[in-house]
Amino acid sequence: AILAPNAPWMAPRLQALFGNVATVQPLPFGVAPEWFAVKRRPPPQGAPWLAVTRVTKAKIGDLFEWGAGLFDARRPLVLLGPMQEDLSLPSWVDYRGSTHPQALWNEWFPQAAGLITLSRHDEGRPQVMIEAMAAGLPIIASDLPAHGDLVDEANGRLVSSREALASALDDLSAQARNANAGGAARDKARREIGDWCQAAARFRAAYRDLLPA
Repeated sequence: AILAPNAPWMAPRLQALFGNVATVQPLPFGVAPEWFAVKRRPPPQGAPWLAVTRVTKAKIGDLFEWGAGLFDARRPLVLLGPMQEDLSLPSWVDYRGSTHPQALWNEWFPQAAGLITLSRHDEGRPQVMIEAMAAGLPIIASDLPAHGDLVDEANGRLVSSREALASALDDLSAQARNANAGGAARDKARREIGDWCQAAARFRAAYRDLLPA
């Protein structure tokens, strides 16, 4: 038997619990090739930061509290995703409702300054973060294992306070730094994750390992 979490950070706990009966082998999910094909433009002054998420208290996390005073007309925050809990949205949040992949890769991702998530929601590896990285967006994320597995100093920032968020926004708003972080994000997504054909090949190889010689 193989236990195949989609992120390496889950492997040690699974190994401790089930290593006597199964091989623990992280097998990352892939992304559609269209994300790698996004042609991202250098973000101008006033380019929006995107939060692409289900709108729940856990998924929003500290974004509304920490973002007050950091986002405004000069540095917009666009929130995309279905409203799944009755949350009061601050006036400085530009909420556009639900979206779909074609809108993200054709409209939102090419013009964005980056993706931000301050989620406190438990999950394995947020797919929207991988898609944004493949599209060449820098990432600012809350300091969770699921985010730390993807985000590093080269491609974005992990933040655990309002001060850290402010510093990350200032740093990644500089055009050269933004371009370098976006390129590093895309390189990491291509190198460590790849598309769905590469993911399928990983799973096929794992199944073959289970078959008798």
